[in-house]
Amino acid sequence: MSTAVTREFTQGLPKAELHVHIEGTLEPELKLALAKRNQIDIGQSTIEEVQATYQYTDLASFLAVYYPGMAVLQQEQDFYDLAFAYLKRAAANNVRHVEIFFDPQAHTSRGVAFATVINGLYRAVVDARALNIDAALIMCFLRDFSKESARQTLLTALDYRDKILGIGLDSDEHNNPPLKFARQFEDAVANGFHITMHADVDQKESIDHIRQALEIIGVERLDHGTNIVEDPDLVDFVAKQQIGLTSCPLSNAFVSPEMKGKEVLALLAKNVPVSINSDDPAYFGGYIADNYYALAEKFALTKAQVVQLARNSFTTAWISAEQKALYLAELDQYVAQH
Repeated sequence: MSTAVTREFTQGLPKAELHVHIEGTLEPELKLALAKRNQIDIGQSTIEEVQATYQYTDLASFLAVYYPGMAVLQQEQDFYDLAFAYLKRAAANNVRHVEIFFDPQAHTSRGVAFATVINGLYRAVVDARALNIDAALIMCFLRDFSKESARQTLLTALDYRDKILGIGLDSDEHNNPPLKFARQFEDAVANGFHITMHADVDQKESIDHIRQALEIIGVERLDHGTNIVEDPDLVDFVAKQQIGLTSCPLSNAFVSPEMKGKEVLALLAKNVPVSINSDDPAYFGGYIADNYYALAEKFALTKAQVVQLARNSFTTAWISAEQKALYLAELDQYVAQH
């Protein structure tokens, strides 16, 4: 379907990225390089062989490929290299602000120290200033781990409070509702963290989980979350409260042929501040500008709609009002020139 929105327009559009898993940016080339550096046999020796393992049809089958791939991340420098490689790609996508998810339990559970993970990632966040990107870190609990594991992880994170912007929740949602972690999120808020949670697309009990996250936990954003359109009352709630939803079209395409595009458009029409993001770009075939363009092309989005998605990414970011004003002015200037 033709559209007036070009790939170049989405590439240059100033934008924030609010939903990207740093472990999901591990490109085959870096995976092989780190495997060699750390003398780890991952069972593949070429880029093509790595790519051939990227076969999945749902969340569970994706995670079965995703977590074993992290074995190559061992040293602080590995985490730095991973994050800085993503940040360079983000700069090429004109990402001006990014809030990066990381999963410490996926690393501490295999013997990598929390300090190794956070210090490597944070060094890259600091160095991103040279790329003209404002970057921050969001620590996610793995929801298929225990409540006790989340509690211990949060306790450890308190020693690195100045390096972590917020707390999230991801991984396998089945039988792992938001309420499982209510106490941990209360403690996170009490310690000054922002909070968000994944509400993955088309999960069992999707609406109930979304309601728990919004009405009981009180999240500031909802990651994915497009199943909310099934409940008009909840749609009205997020519209009134201006709670951001972070949609990821290319990863959605693996479980939904329509990329949840109709839902994104419905939410836009209801004044819900939904934004577009890349999720796990190394695994789903595209970084953030690719996600914008794929959605714009398939659903013939107008430039105004695309710009509104970018505007939403800044208004729902965890940054100051002054930062938002500067980024929105930059966005307005870009639109005026295009």
